[in-house]
Amino acid sequence: MVKSGKLILYLINSMLMQHFIGTYACKADIKGRIMLPSALKKQLSSKLDKGFVLKRAVFNHCLELYPLLEWEGLMNRINKLNRFNKKNIDFIRRFTAGVKVVELDASGRLLIPKDLCQFASIKKQVVLSSAINIIEIWDKDSYEQTIDDAAMDFASLAEEVMGNSDEDGIS
Repeated sequence: MVKSGKLILYLINSMLMQHFIGTYACKADIKGRIMLPSALKKQLSSKLDKGFVLKRAVFNHCLELYPLLEWEGLMNRINKLNRFNKKNIDFIRRFTAGVKVVELDASGRLLIPKDLCQFASIKKQVVLSSAINIIEIWDKDSYEQTIDDAAMDFASLAEEVMGNSDEDGIS
């Protein structure tokens, strides 16, 4: 019974989880609005009515767009942290700094708040890049520089991260 219960949970999570595909160039207008490319809108279609959460990335100067269900799952994990531990409180405060709930407007545009545009140095040219279950939003020049910087040692990084066979059989 336990195994079948785990299988059911796995299947439900697999149906809820969506992995986004693609990297898209677009433009931000003077107000910080981005028209999402139609191919990306199709991938997001089941999530449009629930909204999104936009936040600063932890490791890069870009933004992360979470479908609301993905964000809620992440918050459930973070909510398990002991709040009587100063490091945990510091992490929660920093992780959620600048978080905004966002929706697409009637024209299918995403408004990026000014403070988040400043954090990510977003001006006009923007790259929307899939990152499994979220979308990263980059200033085009910053994105290209980050990709170029990572290209030199990507082979060794890939070997280190994916090269060891694990229980999933990924190798």
